[in-house]
Amino acid sequence: MSNDTYTENLGDIMQCARERVMVAEILNAWNTTGLPETFYSEGARFAFNRNSGNVFLVNDEYQCAMMNDAVLESFYSTPYNGHAGFIGDLLAEHTPDSLHADDVEYILQTAKNEGAKLPEAWKTYADEARK
Repeated sequence: MSNDTYTENLGDIMQCARERVMVAEILNAWNTTGLPETFYSEGARFAFNRNSGNVFLVNDEYQCAMMNDAVLESFYSTPYNGHAGFIGDLLAEHTPDSLHADDVEYILQTAKNEGAKLPEAWKTYADEARK
């Protein structure tokens, strides 16, 4: 996929020093701490979003991994409203009552898969849903 906003063309990505540094950071993190546990390496490749300025990894399963501090983490987008972020950010920035039910279930399942700690509002919702 290629357009004015998104590119996987390494020639485009590597034109600026800033993006070359980001590629190097991703490669270093991949080498030292590995890929996120839930990210499949099959078809892994670099991508660049010119609007956000982010360089990241994508794969054949449409997963995304980005740098979060000094490690690679999976980056998610909810299925209904497209809220995007690392799982910790999605949990911190939203509450179950502020989201569509499909997004709530997606975030809860993703948090479970990632072993993420649920904030109190999310714990209460998950406990009520189990009843």
